[in-house]
Amino acid sequence: MQLTRTNSFFLLLGIMAIIFYGLFGLKAEPHLPLLSSLIVLALFARVKGMKWDELEEGILDGLRQSLKPIIILALIGMLIATWMVSGTIPTVLYYGIQWIDPTFVLMSSLFITTLTSILTGSSFTAVSTVGVAMMGIALAFDIHPALAAGAIICGAMFGDKMSPLSDTTNFASGIASVDIITHIRHMIGTTIPSYALTCILFFLFEKNVSSAGTIKELESIVTALEQQFHIHLLTLLPPMLLIILAIRRTPTVISLFAGIFAGIIVAFLTQANVSLAGMMTILQHGPTFETGNALVDKIVNRGGLQSMMWAISLIMIAFSLSGVMNKIGLIEALLSNLAKKVRSRGHLVSATAASSIGVNLLTGEQYLSILLPGQSFRTLYENMNVERKTLARTLEDAGTLINPLVPWGVCGAFFASTLGVDVIEYIPYTFFLYLSPLFSILFAYLPMKNITKQGTSTNTAA
Repeated sequence: MQLTRTNSFFLLLGIMAIIFYGLFGLKAEPHLPLLSSLIVLALFARVKGMKWDELEEGILDGLRQSLKPIIILALIGMLIATWMVSGTIPTVLYYGIQWIDPTFVLMSSLFITTLTSILTGSSFTAVSTVGVAMMGIALAFDIHPALAAGAIICGAMFGDKMSPLSDTTNFASGIASVDIITHIRHMIGTTIPSYALTCILFFLFEKNVSSAGTIKELESIVTALEQQFHIHLLTLLPPMLLIILAIRRTPTVISLFAGIFAGIIVAFLTQANVSLAGMMTILQHGPTFETGNALVDKIVNRGGLQSMMWAISLIMIAFSLSGVMNKIGLIEALLSNLAKKVRSRGHLVSATAASSIGVNLLTGEQYLSILLPGQSFRTLYENMNVERKTLARTLEDAGTLINPLVPWGVCGAFFASTLGVDVIEYIPYTFFLYLSPLFSILFAYLPMKNITKQGTSTNTAA
């Protein structure tokens, strides 16, 4: 099946219209708008002569690609549940409420998740561990959840972009055939100003946030945690184990299994009234504590396999749609048409960024947003004498970082489920995520001389 430029344009327009009308017009959750788009796309393909077996193959291809993120999401749901019942996250909350200055909760959330994500190379690990704890502390200090989520996600995505342990960092450098250290150094150019502005903005927000949590209310939270959990440094062993495994480059699934197992052992060693049958229920549905404090109950009754089913079902639909798009050649047609119009270095980087953002919006898949534009534009970078490390940086800035801003994206769905804040609500506060691609595009238009192309001659690449 060969798509024309007109067909690909109107299909894209139709799909985005369905999704955005469903989300913003009907205020629906993203599942049904995406499913409706899948049906429309399948009907179009059938009218154009594509057989159902081919469409089914595209859907199955998409679902196969979704298996790894689905397994990771399921394991993280169980990880959060075990770390709640083991007292791991309550211990962090307990000490955090007492040690963290109420006037610097947002900055603390940003820096702590940044450090965790750099050490682990995973935004998922950072958000599901210290991110959940910092969200609880923010709620205790009566800080708006969307604002707190924005700080947590900005910090978590810093490591996902800059850590040499990150899958996406290695993937982007591999697609562009750039050494990983060269890639990370080149990203500093857009990362430092973006992160600095993010810090300034959160600092300004921090000064305007009034913590309504009185000393008495905070004391009641601490008391409820003391009464419900055995607060002990031993409960911090599971996250320490997870960080060690991440540094040792242990596969994510194995690390998560180890974190869950460690949480279960610590729960039996340190907490009262823990049984094997009860642990099975907690792994499935999450804990159901009744501490006598409504806010504490809201914070600690989270996690479990079922808590991730909203995100898992969304990812299954999004990847099915992505599989059909790939099968009919929609994304390739759009990228090839865009590549033909590129005439300058600035336009090249802008087109790459726009393509990565577009693939994120269409498929919700972080890796495809790096892979497809990287493959489509790599030859153009070589022909126009623009450094490949600029391609790698642009793919990270507009591919890796934009995914959490897409409600049906893998990161967006996971962060929303884990932090309990809708993507649409936290988008305005994820400054780092949209400042980075803006700086990437801005720098591409600035005249810069005497920059040596990788391996050969001099050019004017950013």
